[in-house]
Parts: sequence; structure tokens; C-alpha cells
Amino acid sequence: MRSISQKKLVTGALLLLFSAMLVGCEPAGPAQKAGESLDKAGENLKNAVDPKGPGEKLGEKLDKATGNK
Repeated sequence: MRSISQKKLVTGALLLLFSAMLVGCEPAGPAQKAGESLDKAGENLKNAVDPKGPGEKLGEKLDKATGNK
């Protein structure tokens, strides 16, 4: 009897977690897009003043390829 209630508890917790993840996925609004544009402009300015080395460029390519950035 105890194992049935544990299964229900785990199933309920997973369902709650999954639904919370779905609620958190909403499209980017205009303020978020503007903020991302400002971040990108700041990064471009930083790169113009202090260019990246080959290791940093490779790391960014790996991040982009794996979806980490």
C-alpha cells in the first residue's frame, strides 16, 4: 500500500514540475528583445576594444554549437 502512494506522489511531483516548465516558456517581449540587442551591442564594443583570442573564439563556437549560449 505504501508503494502505491509513493508512486502517486512522485507522479504528481513530476506533473507539477513539467507544468511549471511549460508556464515559464513564453515568447520574448519587446523589452527583452531590446535588452538582448543592448547586450549584443555592448559585447561588440568590448570586442572592438579588446579582441578575443583564438581559444576564446573556439570556446564560443563550441558553446553555440551545443546550445549553451
